[in-house]
Amino acid sequence: MRRLSSLYFPSGTPLHAFFAWNEAHILRDRRFRLMHDVFGLFNGHGGGADARVLCTVHLAIRPLIRWRWPWRVDVSSEHAAWARHLLERPEHGRAVEAAGRVVETFLASIGSSDVAAHAAVFRAFEALETVVDLSALIRFRPQWRRAPPPPPRRNVLVIKLSALGDFIQALGPAMAIRRHHAGDRITLLTTEPYVALARETRLFDEILIDRRPKLWHASDWRALRHRLRAGQFDRVYDLQTSDRSSIYAWLLRPGRRPQWSGIAWRCSHPHANLERYPQHTIDKQAEQLLMAGIHPVPLPTCPRIARKLPPGLLDGGFVLLIPGSSPRHLEKRWPAPHFAKLARRLCEDGYLPVVVGAAEEQPIGAEIGAVCPAAVDLIGKTDLLDLARLAAGAAFTIGNDTGATHMAATAGNPVVVLFSQASEPSRCAPRGRLVRVLSEANLADLAIERVLAEAIDVASAARLRQH
Repeated sequence: MRRLSSLYFPSGTPLHAFFAWNEAHILRDRRFRLMHDVFGLFNGHGGGADARVLCTVHLAIRPLIRWRWPWRVDVSSEHAAWARHLLERPEHGRAVEAAGRVVETFLASIGSSDVAAHAAVFRAFEALETVVDLSALIRFRPQWRRAPPPPPRRNVLVIKLSALGDFIQALGPAMAIRRHHAGDRITLLTTEPYVALARETRLFDEILIDRRPKLWHASDWRALRHRLRAGQFDRVYDLQTSDRSSIYAWLLRPGRRPQWSGIAWRCSHPHANLERYPQHTIDKQAEQLLMAGIHPVPLPTCPRIARKLPPGLLDGGFVLLIPGSSPRHLEKRWPAPHFAKLARRLCEDGYLPVVVGAAEEQPIGAEIGAVCPAAVDLIGKTDLLDLARLAAGAAFTIGNDTGATHMAATAGNPVVVLFSQASEPSRCAPRGRLVRVLSEANLADLAIERVLAEAIDVASAARLRQH
């Protein structure tokens, strides 16, 4: 049979990445092997309507490949008339419909750069796997077995532990998972700081707190293992995709293993892309979910918080300034004197600056207040829900590359985010309806006039959109 490879799919597309990943690994995905089967059977039998019928029979009723090793296969010589007779038998109805969809979507995806066409292939395999045991079809001697019926309501686990910016960017994937599993029970495993915000999203039926046990704290690991096993999860979406979260897959052994979307070794739905690390976080998670049958994935959206703004603030009547960042990455901060002069310039242009940040950043707020006394200093006085409400009410936001700026971007209002050489915008910049990125290797060299001009321009663009 003709050999299928990643070259049959345009570079940069999900199936190109999926095939390249499998070609580089010894342990290959079952869907990869079955796509090879369909491709070989289709071309080996003339590539017409009869070949499609034989491909469908192979997946849905009776394997037409008698043995394989490793790429050589022995194909039985069945006739299309016999195959059509099998397809018409009512007991094969569901399997035939699902298998036919796999065949059609896969053949349509070859040579296509349409991401939706690639997503349709993975979605078709998801439907087929509820009827047919795909692992039996890829054996040395392929066998057809019916898959166990799925539970009426599946238990789904989503893992997203930290940090704030990453948690915010995972809200889009979480929305897609909720839509896909509308009738299922979804549990979030996260860390304490994000519980209140996660509840406000109303995307999860239950929230478990991960205490992130240290390696030597055996009792804490046992407690976490007990909680995970008690969930009886049918599928896990690991949006953290770290070494720690991948280890959690092993906590569920021995016993029934859930389907797992992530990068854990031998997981059922790997994010199969050799170039996943240079990808933007949002693109990475969207492709991960696409390969698990979920597409499209929306941009993250912060929930509307039913809280009042602080006294003196009105929706659209102030500008949010985020001058801090992680204390471990001070090079990500535009200098406080620059923020202070910017605040004063904003006041002169009729804007009210509101400064937010963590409690340890209060000296920055004091420095801004000394230059611009009209600025409202809320540093150390807001939690995540307050921050979400402020972001939703601001005319626009100017901030460093930090989690609070990511949250502001999800509120839908304009955001200008400042990047130094310490991080790469193409991999982690906030995404939203109106987000502008300004980069300078050394943020001290980023001119106040440039930031102010960008902010005024993005605010004007927002007003034009509204009208």
